Amino acid sequence: MARYLPMSLHDFDFLMGYWRVHNRCLKEKLQGSSEWIEFEGFSDVKSLLNGLGNLDQFSAKRDGKSIEGISLRLFNPASGEWSIYWADSVRAGVLQPPMVGRFDGLSGEFFGAEEAGGKPVLCRFRWESTPESPRWEQAFSPDGGQNWETNWIMTFSRA
Repeated sequence: MARYLPMSLHDFDFLMGYWRVHNRCLKEKLQGSSEWIEFEGFSDVKSLLNGLGNLDQFSAKRDGKSIEGISLRLFNPASGEWSIYWADSVRAGVLQPPMVGRFDGLSGEFFGAEEAGGKPVLCRFRWESTPESPRWEQAFSPDGGQNWETNWIMTFSRA
């Protein structure tokens, strides 16, 4: 039987507020690339639905172009899991399928479907909820989770 921690509703409390975000993105995903692009951004996270959700508004400039995005995170008390939805100005009008998972202590893992190079891949988000400097990373797996390539890392600091 799965165990759900009563604090699960508060898993993302560490992220509330305004943040400076240092981004590191792999230039080419699942191509054997080792070249990273770095850029700065900002994130503003607010609680919703009496803590059952939160909204994260992200903005950055990458390669001289403005990027706007939102993450909507919703907690399901019955399953003890979070669903994370993403939409941005790069893929305008598209709400990405949810990433679903949970925290175990200070670390959270979330899995879902993504696309890379026109092919479906498994996607993983990892959160480290260090209060002073949270970290998020995204990785893709082309082989159902046997091998992972981290392609985006965000390090947060209070703005």
